[in-house]
Formats: sequence, C-alpha cells, structure tokens
Amino acid sequence: MMQERSISTISFNQFLNEEKLMGSKCKKCGTLYSPPRPICINCFSREMEWAELKGKGKLAAFTCIYVGPPWMIKQGYDRKHPYCSGVVELEEGVKIDARIEGVDASKPETIKIGTPLTVTYLHRGEEEKMETFLAFKPS
Repeated sequence: MMQERSISTISFNQFLNEEKLMGSKCKKCGTLYSPPRPICINCFSREMEWAELKGKGKLAAFTCIYVGPPWMIKQGYDRKHPYCSGVVELEEGVKIDARIEGVDASKPETIKIGTPLTVTYLHRGEEEKMETFLAFKPS
C-alpha cells in the first residue's frame, strides 16, 4: 500500500523499481512535488501523501553530456557517445530531471524544447544489484 511507505528517496526508488512515477502531495495546501518531499515548502506542513503521476510531459531544458561520471562511462557513454539529461515539465505541473532517451545527443541541435515526452524506466544490473533509473522518451 502506498500510504505505508515513508515519503523518502528510498521509497521513491522502490516505486521506480515497480515502474511507478510518484510524487508527494501536501494534504493541507495541495502542492505537488516530484521527486517527493517529506515537508511542504509552500506551507511547511508535514502532512504529505503519495501521488502517482501520469508520466507525460514536455522537455523544458536539456544538456548533452560528453564526459560523464564513471558509472555512465561503464554504460558506454563517452566523448564519442554522449547522453542527454533534461528537465521534464509533467502534465501535473511539476518539473523533474531525468535521462532523455531516444534523442541524438551527438546532435543537440536536433533536440527541441517542448518535445512531448513519456516516462520510461531503465533497468541496469542484475538481481540484488538491479537499479532502476528514471528516463523519458519522445511520445
């Protein structure tokens, strides 16, 4: 049950493993956050609840990364194979950063702000070491 999970990064990542994009919603003022926050920064309430998001939005900003961290280099990204990271404005009005898949990061001029996007989940590793990463792709 969603309500039994604490509003935390650990719980957010557990939901990603289940291919659910979640946010937190303030019970007092209705402000929505994703990634989730345990305290509303609008009214400072601690009365938060989980809210499932549709996973649809549009590209608000992006960058193409040619020199990534070691764990991205292990996935095959380098100066000749960049990846795209962006900010997605979800239909619900919140913005979240994630990998942007299905675009040509080696040609950033072809990536357009406002492109409609849909959530996707990237599963990396095996069994206990399996991690799920949030990503979006053009709709």
